[in-house]
Amino acid sequence: MEIVNRKAKFDYFIESEIESGIVLKGTEIKSLRKGSADLKDTYVRIKNNEAYIINMYIAKYEEGNIFNHDERRERKLLLHKKEIIKLSELCNRDGYTLIPVRLYLKKNLAKVSIGVCKGKKNYDKRESIKEKDLKRLER
Repeated sequence: MEIVNRKAKFDYFIESEIESGIVLKGTEIKSLRKGSADLKDTYVRIKNNEAYIINMYIAKYEEGNIFNHDERRERKLLLHKKEIIKLSELCNRDGYTLIPVRLYLKKNLAKVSIGVCKGKKNYDKRESIKEKDLKRLER
């Protein structure tokens, strides 16, 4: 099971990536194992020296009765203090942001790959569309 944020590669230049764990509730991990999640329009915010993933969608678990979770709640990321400081310094540079690129299971643990990204301009996006079209025509 792997969920990829395709919009991130289209909208941003990904400078580097870092792997992080994520704190989930029981119904969230069950729903995630079914593949019911989406990383579209998500980002990472660092506040009080802790990293949180904002606006990530994990669908409600059907058998989750009253213990079900909120679909778009803030979820804490599991990073070392040095990694959080490094990411906050990178994020404070001009035009950089932290975007979740992939969400996957590794040895039954949910992991998020966070990209340090710089936003693309419209002409950069047109260039990437052009490259995709050329690759498609070559096939």
